[in-house]
Amino acid sequence: MSTVTGKDGVVKVGTNTIAEVRSFTLNRTIATVEDTSMGDVWTTHKVTMKSWSGQVSCYWDKSDTTGQGALDVGNEVTLKLYPEGSSSGDTEYSGSAIISSIEKQVPHDGMVEVTFNFQGNGPLTPGAVA
Repeated sequence: MSTVTGKDGVVKVGTNTIAEVRSFTLNRTIATVEDTSMGDVWTTHKVTMKSWSGQVSCYWDKSDTTGQGALDVGNEVTLKLYPEGSSSGDTEYSGSAIISSIEKQVPHDGMVEVTFNFQGNGPLTPGAVA
């Protein structure tokens, strides 16, 4: 079995790498509807729509105008998520996403952190880096 550590992960907005990424989360979901009818003994369901969402957590870097700066609330961006790095053959997920919220944490004794929450807008395309 081949496992992967997250230390080599990368997140990009278009072709621009987001600075100071600490972690990211990618959620892929599918909705279902019940299609059980009278006489059935077990509940049954059908698959309907797919969706995806997630978040990117970073140390805040106000000089990163093309990465963190592009992730403003309401902006629609092309996100590229690389869980194992961005070298040829590595796994890549890409798609259009809307930045739905931003959270900043400002501790008195630590680094300022920012979390960008996003909602996919259309398909998420899995693949491999060329």
